[in-house]
Amino acid sequence: MEQSALVYIVLTAVTVALGLAVKNQDYVPDALRGGRAFGSAPCQRRQARNRIVYLAVFTLMTGVSACRIAVGNDYWVYRENFKLIAQERHVSSEFGFNFVVKWMQELFGYDEYLSIFALFSVVTVFFFVKALCDQGSYFAFSLFLLMTGGYYFNSLNSVRYYFALAVALFSMKYVLRGEYGKFVLLILAGAMFHKSVLFVIPVYLTARFLAAAPLKRRHYIAGGIFGGTLIFGQDVYKEIIFYFYPYYRDSAFDNGELSYANILKCVCVLALCFLCYRRSLRENVMNRFYFFLNLFGLVVYCCGSFIPEVSRIGYYMIVSQVFLLPRLLGEMPRGWLRRFCMAGVICGFGGYFGLLLKGMYAVDIRLLPYRNWIFD
Repeated sequence: MEQSALVYIVLTAVTVALGLAVKNQDYVPDALRGGRAFGSAPCQRRQARNRIVYLAVFTLMTGVSACRIAVGNDYWVYRENFKLIAQERHVSSEFGFNFVVKWMQELFGYDEYLSIFALFSVVTVFFFVKALCDQGSYFAFSLFLLMTGGYYFNSLNSVRYYFALAVALFSMKYVLRGEYGKFVLLILAGAMFHKSVLFVIPVYLTARFLAAAPLKRRHYIAGGIFGGTLIFGQDVYKEIIFYFYPYYRDSAFDNGELSYANILKCVCVLALCFLCYRRSLRENVMNRFYFFLNLFGLVVYCCGSFIPEVSRIGYYMIVSQVFLLPRLLGEMPRGWLRRFCMAGVICGFGGYFGLLLKGMYAVDIRLLPYRNWIFD
């Protein structure tokens, strides 16, 4: 592993260390409650300190992302698409993305691709950090999971998708509030940049319904029927997918591979959920919402391997782990079991981060070596 990998390691260490200064357990319920009461009280000293940390974390993450050059296997592909968009030629990306790219080039000049990457970096990191501010009861832990889980670093690649993922993560608070109109409008806006995010509308609403409803036999039957369709109705689902993404048919992504790492993560998270059921899940709608998203993610990873790039679909659900795991561990009674589970989560995600760094040199990822336009 060469020297530039230290940029990602140091960024993770520094931002998480800064996050330890955040104490926001008392503010998350108000942020999720929303309405006129939210923000009406004068800013307290603790909240002011929190906001300074939020800004510092946002600045560091944005700086690394926005200043990159030639990082990501699709970096130069995006640059060529930017030029095609400016020439009003056909590209496969959504109209919202095309509009922003064309507007940026009219503003800064033709083929000024650095400013376009910087803009999407700023907006993507904003939604990631803002989601952690509003929903992360244990900000530093949630930030650690976001970084070591690869969600932030992979956003240096696949610009449109990870922008949509950040929007989906941020939108969860509107589902939890019951502000479904805001949720749908936000997702529709995100779909103008990557239409796969439309998938979260039925999924998040279903998870919210199940989180608040006492489960009965009909719910289990409906879940079993849906799981059966993923096994026996794969051809139908594939035709629907290929209708929207025809270039995936017979491509390298249409390989039917299972994502064992993500399956293992889902299994371990669900095991921890059952361990903490009485204290954290039985009557807590927020935790139950995140629980059902991870359950759906496990089903998709196990039964949906026929979906091209199934990990991207699954990420919309399992990214909720950045909120769920800290809440489960934070609500466990102090003792050896809590320390054991916390060490297991930290070591597990730390090991995953190490493997992620090692794999960043692959030609189909190329997130390392890291370069930026300031020093290179």
